[in-house]
Amino acid sequence: MGEFEAECSRRRLPLKVPPPRRPQLNGVVECANRTARAECWRLHDGELNRRAMNKTLQAHLHYCNNRRPHRSLGMRTPAEQAILPGMAA
Repeated sequence: MGEFEAECSRRRLPLKVPPPRRPQLNGVVECANRTARAECWRLHDGELNRRAMNKTLQAHLHYCNNRRPHRSLGMRTPAEQAILPGMAA
């Protein structure tokens, strides 16, 4: 990060870095992260180890990207949106 800050200073660009994990500053992202975390935990019924959790996470991501419709995409999945980029809602 030091090189980036130095370059911003050299170019006289204002640099504002929000503190991490601040829902007050980025509530939409924090809400989406919380929703994804809760949905993933509901799917997990295996052991509490990295391999089992990664398997659950992969299944959840596949479901979200290929099966679950999103309101912001006109009730299409992200996979459908990638195929039809000109059809944005």
